[in-house]
Amino acid sequence: MTNKRLTKGLKTIQKKTKSAIAMIWDNDFGYVRTVAFFTSKIFIKITQKLVLVRKYAFDVSVVAFVAMIGTYVFFPAMANADMATDQKPVDHQTVALMINAMENETKSFGDLPVSVDAKARKTYTIPITAYTSEVGQTDDSPCITASGMNVCKRGLEDVVAANFLPMGTHVRIPELYGDRIFTVQDRMNARYDKHMDIWLKDLKQAKQFGLKQTTIEVF
Repeated sequence: MTNKRLTKGLKTIQKKTKSAIAMIWDNDFGYVRTVAFFTSKIFIKITQKLVLVRKYAFDVSVVAFVAMIGTYVFFPAMANADMATDQKPVDHQTVALMINAMENETKSFGDLPVSVDAKARKTYTIPITAYTSEVGQTDDSPCITASGMNVCKRGLEDVVAANFLPMGTHVRIPELYGDRIFTVQDRMNARYDKHMDIWLKDLKQAKQFGLKQTTIEVF
């Protein structure tokens, strides 16, 4: 008799519990039904993604490995970020040096000294003529000087020919050209010793130049 009452009581409790759950579900008390619905959707999506990961597990592993190696190669500081935690604090002397360096960038150090023209080592008073890159006035390579310079291509009238000065010597002809610097890049006929030829581009100007006796300065 007691067992029958107990069984009947349990069935009554089950019915009431089911009824209460049905009422809560139907009326969506406390958003139980809404939460259960969205939770089930999220669970289904996660399950679907896990299926894809399992299906392409090898490909995912390869991509992860390549990404890890790439991080070490291209971003070593980030890949070894844990090593930066062992840095020592900057001492006062280092801070002072850093401040001095920043101050030096804004300091004025004054003007640089003005260079003075060097004095001539020697002076010569010699006859000077002019020549051009004409075959009749030079050899079979009229544009090429004895030093190998192509004066036609270069086109600057700052080349002289002289036999008594070393190649590359700088000279000035102040009475005719002021402070212009000429360089010995060519040679004259062997019969000319203390004589100088100025290279000009124009044949007419070279003829008009004629013969001039003037002083040159050698540097």
